[in-house]
Amino acid sequence: MKSIYALLLVTFVSGNVFAQDEKNADEEVKKGFKKENLFAGGTVNAGFGSGTTSLGLGPFFGYSINKYLDVAVSLNYSYTSQRDYNSSAKYRQSIIGPGAFVRIFPVKFLFAQAQYERNFIQQKVIYGGGVPDDKFKVNSSSFLVGPGFASGRDKYNKTFFYISVLWDIKKDQYSPYLDNQGRVNPVFRAGVNVSLFQKNEERGVGVKRRDRESRF
Repeated sequence: MKSIYALLLVTFVSGNVFAQDEKNADEEVKKGFKKENLFAGGTVNAGFGSGTTSLGLGPFFGYSINKYLDVAVSLNYSYTSQRDYNSSAKYRQSIIGPGAFVRIFPVKFLFAQAQYERNFIQQKVIYGGGVPDDKFKVNSSSFLVGPGFASGRDKYNKTFFYISVLWDIKKDQYSPYLDNQGRVNPVFRAGVNVSLFQKNEERGVGVKRRDRESRF
């Protein structure tokens, strides 16, 4: 629950700060909900550590509150393989779970991300040596934070490619982002963010206004 509260706090504070800046920077912005601010996308992730490999996919759907702040809901699926060098046991995990994230863009090509995930994990332990395998299910929550790079994002073009590196600061004992020694592994994610209802005229307006944008 602390992770959820932290994510909501980041969204609230960032939204208020940047919304005021947005209002002052561009008086022509329409108020209220704008469907052209909706976006969808997908991500791939890869994490590597001592005896650990994590691979996965994650679609998301979100909304750009303003040019500085994006929020989205996501669904995570990943496969994790770990090896315990002390016992020679092998661990196989299949994970699926919902989540949500906030991205803050201080400039158009860099962002900071905070993401909450609630993962439902099916795990198989392979002991070898004729010992029967074990199978069991656990739940785990993660709070991932880190920086990212966006290529092609600006106020009037929400379609872009991105890459980010995140760390699970919550460090739940069953987190798929820890190695077998309990150390946090970096999680690399790359994908595409696609604007769903972007208007063609916004591209033209964006070109005309580019010289007036102090930060974008």
